[in-house]
Amino acid sequence: MPDLSERLSAILTEILPVTEEDDGALTVQHDDTFASLRVVPVAPDLDLVSLTQVLAWDLPLNSTTRAAVAAFTRDTLLGTVSLVEKVGAAKSKSKIADVLLRYNFPAAGLTDDALRTLLLMVLATGSDVRRALIG
Repeated sequence: MPDLSERLSAILTEILPVTEEDDGALTVQHDDTFASLRVVPVAPDLDLVSLTQVLAWDLPLNSTTRAAVAAFTRDTLLGTVSLVEKVGAAKSKSKIADVLLRYNFPAAGLTDDALRTLLLMVLATGSDVRRALIG
């Protein structure tokens, strides 16, 4: 039986562009976003899938952006939306930030179809948030 990283690669490569990184992570493209997926062993026979999806970058860090991201953080069920300020990115008075969606879940017991469906639901959530943020 393939390990979880191999399963993830196999089930996602069928439907999305996937790059296997040198460090074992997978980079997946979905709509206008990309995501990094890693398998994190937390105990014997318990591996988590850790997904970080970049939704938007270089957004103005202002009250409008903060309020929008806070609403998505509160309302999003599949993942946590977060705002990450870029420190030292540019020497201007305007602050900028990136928006990420993070989701971690145990994959034990999930069939390939269930795992694929869950991942697509999370990635689609991120794409929906991106569209709402940047239009």
